[in-house]
Amino acid sequence: MANNLIIYFSRTGENYWNGSIKNITKGNTEIVAEFIQKAVGGDLFRVETVKTYAADYYACIEEVKQEMQSEEKPELKKYLSSIAEYDNVFVCGPCWWGTFPMAIFSQLEKLDFSGKKVMAVMTHEGSGLGSCERDLKTYCVGATFGKGLAIHGADAAKCENVVASWAQKEV
Repeated sequence: MANNLIIYFSRTGENYWNGSIKNITKGNTEIVAEFIQKAVGGDLFRVETVKTYAADYYACIEEVKQEMQSEEKPELKKYLSSIAEYDNVFVCGPCWWGTFPMAIFSQLEKLDFSGKKVMAVMTHEGSGLGSCERDLKTYCVGATFGKGLAIHGADAAKCENVVASWAQKEV
């Protein structure tokens, strides 16, 4: 049986939700990451930044935009030092300005992906996978890539069967 790792970044609090702002207690990406774990097993690794993003959604997206424009990768509270024991790595995050949050890349750049299979998972409110699959190829050198999955964020809690079916086909 393959060993699976699910790396994810997820935002709680104010989120864009079907055209308006909604306060959520569990992030959409975290919900999807847990569905993957339930479907195929594996370890969850939550990416958390040292610096907290603004609670206000619109202030947060401005902070994120500046990070991306300056290619600033924020410091994380903890890092995985190795993924040697894993065969498959699911990289999950919200779509922020067309790709993963820079915090995801802060983690990925520290890992050796040789011989690993990597799958992109993105929660979004209309952007689909954006450029996340292309961007993963920059950071996950030596990996092979499975089919990515885009989940509409506001529908994440209702997508367990879709997520499970996809994950089971990829491993």
